[in-house]
Amino acid sequence: MKHETKNCPRCNRGFECKVGDIANCQCTQITLSIEEIAFIEEQYDKCLCMNCIHELKRRYVHFVNKYLLREN
Repeated sequence: MKHETKNCPRCNRGFECKVGDIANCQCTQITLSIEEIAFIEEQYDKCLCMNCIHELKRRYVHFVNKYLLREN
């Protein structure tokens, strides 16, 4: 099965998208919470490379820790 090469809309790096074989796609290698998915989908509506998914997950965790979990 041939897979599609896409450019990440965040960093413009090329990556192999396996939308026709989603069980083996690179994006299934990271677990995202519903909140993390919503955070990413607010900014991007297309597939991202793994580096950017990891970075956005880190940014979300940082945001939650800094703004939502801090004690007053």
